[in-house]
Amino acid sequence: MSTQTRREFLRRTGFAAISAALSPGCVRIGQRTLLQSKRPNIIFVLADDLGYGDLGCYGQEKIKTPNLDRMAAEGMRFTQHYAGSTVCAPSRCALMTGLHTGHCRVRGNKRVPLRPCDATVAELLKKAGYATGLIGKWGLGEPDTTGIPNKKGFDYFFGYLNQARAHNYYPDWLWRNQEKVKLDNEVVYIDEGYARGVGSAATKRVDYSHDLFTEEALQFIERNKNQPFFLYLAYTVPHANNESHLVGRHGMEVPDYGIYQDKDWPEPQKGHAAMISRMDRDIGRLFDKLQGLGLDENTVVFFSSDNGPHTEGGAKPEFFDSNSVLRGIKRDLYEGGIRMPMIVRWPGTIKSASVTNHVSAFWDFLPTAAELAGVKPPADIDGISMLPTLLGQPHRQKKHKYLYWEFHERGKKQAVRMGYYKGVRLNVSRKPSGPIELYNLKTDIAEKRNVAHKHAKIVTKIERYLRTARTPSEDFPLPKSGRK
Repeated sequence: MSTQTRREFLRRTGFAAISAALSPGCVRIGQRTLLQSKRPNIIFVLADDLGYGDLGCYGQEKIKTPNLDRMAAEGMRFTQHYAGSTVCAPSRCALMTGLHTGHCRVRGNKRVPLRPCDATVAELLKKAGYATGLIGKWGLGEPDTTGIPNKKGFDYFFGYLNQARAHNYYPDWLWRNQEKVKLDNEVVYIDEGYARGVGSAATKRVDYSHDLFTEEALQFIERNKNQPFFLYLAYTVPHANNESHLVGRHGMEVPDYGIYQDKDWPEPQKGHAAMISRMDRDIGRLFDKLQGLGLDENTVVFFSSDNGPHTEGGAKPEFFDSNSVLRGIKRDLYEGGIRMPMIVRWPGTIKSASVTNHVSAFWDFLPTAAELAGVKPPADIDGISMLPTLLGQPHRQKKHKYLYWEFHERGKKQAVRMGYYKGVRLNVSRKPSGPIELYNLKTDIAEKRNVAHKHAKIVTKIERYLRTARTPSEDFPLPKSGRK
């Protein structure tokens, strides 16, 4: 291929901006070497407990999300993307480490810190010369542990470490790196044990954490506009404040109901909708900032949610069809608990209004980000880069043989998706070899018809994955197996 032809190929396919993906530090074109000066900025915006059906571009009719709908119109919408788990901490662990919950360190909502040996996407990108920032909710390391963000690759952190403390949208303080920043809110705790995970509620509400996160995100982009950056913006909406009953309020905390104020809806439903629309508004501000700084075409933005919709704080997923036609909600390994909205926008590179049915999961983000930045991911991960799909090259896209989940609460559960078939095993702690439910997602996306009795060979294959797609953990030693 001639030098000119190769240049044109790189330009057309989008690889001019991500040429680092072709070699660790530079790209050779003929006899010339081009420095990697235009590696894209990477932003991952994560919602908290947002359901598959909570956005207009995924069929929502009551809640208004014009900016996320525009993001889908200008980018790519995934229809078969999965969270790392069905609750926050393990889901975020899978996102950060590229490992599914059969292999990653955090497999339940206990406060288990990441270890020095647990490589994160932030560590990889920092080594590649990216400025790295986490704003929002972490949940993978308490103070003075090996798992705090500043020890896991983030140059800058502002937000919550503890996922239970993150219930309160009006906390009395937040972390900035390893120092506490006092806020003007006044708070009561359930008891003195909040550091063990007990939550709180505000009696005086001034500083709304979500709004602070948005301002911090815009400032982070401004500070790092002249170098490649990775921003992990982990919002907490629309999670409920499970402890708001302490002060006589419902759990869907938001400063105002906005356009939903006059709706004849229950108060928690107004709050749920207002939280999502507020997040949508602020994502619009994020895009405005990128455009104003001339960074829009050199920034790839991902948006998703950590797990399915919840029923806490007065929320009712059925009111908005938050899980769409899917069965289950948060804490379920049915589709409603783990199939998530996923939108990726990269103007000039990702085809506008494109839709993909590529089957992907949170553990695919790390290798995707690594390829964008031109660094090799760890060899022993479960993720597969989604970059060929994003570039409109499905013929180059590697596919998963299967996806695997395990959940360490409510009797412990496991699930496997293999092709169109989905296997779910419940009550693993009591019945480690108990029955497997089998669903054909091609014909039964709502998982209403258990067809295990019709497909004995498929059940046997899924049962083998349930044994072998994991390493034992202290929380979940059964069934014992080794790495794949």
